Amino acid sequence: MVDQITVEAARRGDRDAQSVLLRELQDPWFRFCMSLLGNVDDARDAVQETALRFLRDLHRFRGNSSITTWSMGIAINVTREIRRKRSRTMLRLSSAEFDSDEPAPDAPIESKADSPDDLAALRESSGMLRSLLQELPQRQREAVLLRYFHEMSVEETAAAMNCAVGTVKATVHQALRALRTKMEELS
Repeated sequence: MVDQITVEAARRGDRDAQSVLLRELQDPWFRFCMSLLGNVDDARDAVQETALRFLRDLHRFRGNSSITTWSMGIAINVTREIRRKRSRTMLRLSSAEFDSDEPAPDAPIESKADSPDDLAALRESSGMLRSLLQELPQRQREAVLLRYFHEMSVEETAAAMNCAVGTVKATVHQALRALRTKMEELS
């Protein structure tokens, strides 16, 4: 966690403080961008663009939310732009790229398994969840990822998504209902 003194120094242009913020935030940005984009190269590009915009606009940060919440709002906008650019050029990811055997960067599932059988079951359910998340509309996916995978409060999620708290609640509710329905259909 970054202290307020570091944030204020970074806002005033202190490069060491800015470096501390970037080191602290780059992993959450990457996990979030990877979750939304599903492609390592795109996620790295998104993180780089997020970092550039973060530094460019840091002087505008007013402290109405945490620096992490504020910066996730930047990451959301960057990932949306990348997805729009993808759709305009008709370069869609194939489903094979989402079916990777690698664990999602959000959740190291190995630490939750007691046995090889448990690990296999966790990997299977994790893969199914990732796949179902990719089927959600983008706004629902963003809300679920911020709220549950990045453990943001409803208020922080609303600030990052630049919307009302009620909108986040409704969006998360719709997403969870859709995920529950899809999971029931699979079982």
